[in-house]
Parts: sequence; structure tokens; C-alpha cells
Amino acid sequence: MISFQGVSVDFGSHALLKDVTLQIRPGEFVFLVGQTGSGKSTVLRLIYMDLLPSRGTVYVGKHCSASIQLREIPFLRRELGVVFQDFKLLEDRSVYDNVAFTLHVTGTPAAEIKKKVMHTLGDVGLSHARNKMAHELSGGEQQRVAIARALANNPAFLLADEPTGNLDPGTSLEILTLLKDINMRGTAVVMATHNYEIVRKANERILKIEDGAIREVVGPF
Repeated sequence: MISFQGVSVDFGSHALLKDVTLQIRPGEFVFLVGQTGSGKSTVLRLIYMDLLPSRGTVYVGKHCSASIQLREIPFLRRELGVVFQDFKLLEDRSVYDNVAFTLHVTGTPAAEIKKKVMHTLGDVGLSHARNKMAHELSGGEQQRVAIARALANNPAFLLADEPTGNLDPGTSLEILTLLKDINMRGTAVVMATHNYEIVRKANERILKIEDGAIREVVGPF
């Protein structure tokens, strides 16, 4: 469970989020929408605790923003997968090694790494490209690698920050379909986006950020 209780975030004299309370349950697919600069990325950063609230409390599973220690944050992030708009792949490594890197960092036994890498590459349809370098891939393929890397540790929640922002409309729909398939297999997905056309096609829960508040969109969007 992800829970925000009275969360506010101040940047200088500007309150970006104001007294936000929300819950995201295991297995959900949630769109986080709003204009550029409204705070979508900030909400995701609060979840993986790259940022702590100015007031209020964020709970992610057993972790609490009010009490978490710096040394505990890597363990929190093993329970989350994060996908970014600009992929953040290691350009000097192969597709296989980009995914394996995450597993090495988290101390996965060497005997398990190959099995997990090939499984996640299969899930995103890129087993055939495992030996290619990142720069040899299309934008959509690079994002699939980024998603595979985020899934490698079998997270309970996948956080996707504008994952289709650098992609054409057709490829964006392919990535959305992939994320929905991942969700159907049991991983909760929180996708921040300003691509309202994708949101309308997906028929999933929508949280909208506006003027520092987050409200649930009910009915046609």
C-alpha cells in the first residue's frame, strides 16, 4: 500500500503540494495527470523517497517518511521499479548488461541473474535483442529495456514518469499496452503523464494534480 497522509511539499515560498491525502493499493493501475510543473514527478519522488514531505507522512509498505533512515532507502527502492522519460540506460553496455546491472547492485546471486534477466527481457519482448547495445535500439525498444530493468527485482509497484514522453503515438500505445500487461500479472503501476489521449483509451483510475491538490477523476475525462 502507498499512502499519503496530509502531505505538503514547499519549494521556497511556493507550495507545490498542499495537504494531499491518497491511497494506491497493490495491483492497481493509476494515472497521475496534470499540467507540466504541477507536481507529477514530485509525487513519484515522494514515493521512492528521493524527496521527503515538508509536512505530513508518506507510507510505502512498511516504510514511513517520518522515520526512514538513509541506509534503509535502498531497501525501499528494491520494492519499487522506476521508469523515466529519458530511459537512463548505460550506453556502453548491452541490453542484457543494463538489466543485469540492477541485479548485481542489489546483491542477487550470480546463479539467479541470467534467469531473471532473460525472464524480464521475455516479458517486454526483447529476448532477441539481449546482445545489442542501447544506442542500436529504437526509442520504444530503449523504453522496453528500461521497463525490464525496473521489473528485474519483481517490485510490488512500478512507477513510470512520463514513459511515453519521447515516443511517437504508435509506440506510446505499445508501451501503454505493455504496462497494462504487466499490471495484469499483478504489479501495481503508477504512470505520470500529460498524454491525455492515452489516459482516455486506458479506462483506469485517474488522479489529477491541480493547484497543489490531488483529486480523483470520476466519469469521462
